[in-house]
Amino acid sequence: MKKLWLPVSIAVALVAAGCGSSSSPGPTLAGVPLTPGSQVIEHVRRCDGGANPYCALQLVVVSKRAPNSDALLTAERKHLRSLGWTLTEADTGDETAANSPGHKLRLIYATAALDLKDIDLGWVRRSPKIGRALSRTMFDRASAISLMLQTGSA
Repeated sequence: MKKLWLPVSIAVALVAAGCGSSSSPGPTLAGVPLTPGSQVIEHVRRCDGGANPYCALQLVVVSKRAPNSDALLTAERKHLRSLGWTLTEADTGDETAANSPGHKLRLIYATAALDLKDIDLGWVRRSPKIGRALSRTMFDRASAISLMLQTGSA
């Protein structure tokens, strides 16, 4: 049993070090293309060391300019297109996705209400911190969307 402990510990350390390392830092908050007038109220960096390891930024974005979350989602979609991002299919029917020019970044986004529903159904995984922030936006009746920015296209 002791012989297995060291290789497993090294493998876990390598996976953890690879996510967020200088050679593959993953996306940064500065790389998030936000609609003018919107702001990030919560963000969390999450890494998945599974079969296809990646790091992503999960964000909750609000806007006082948008009359509702659907309008904010539409404005985000238009903004992405104006920057040369291409729309693509997301993991669920409630989400929208876009790839950056050159496909170096992938952004998945949804309204706060739909993302909360998908979290509850187990269709998507978000940090508990993001889930709480999404819930707060619902109670505040804020125009809010959930975004996840990751390196590369899925």
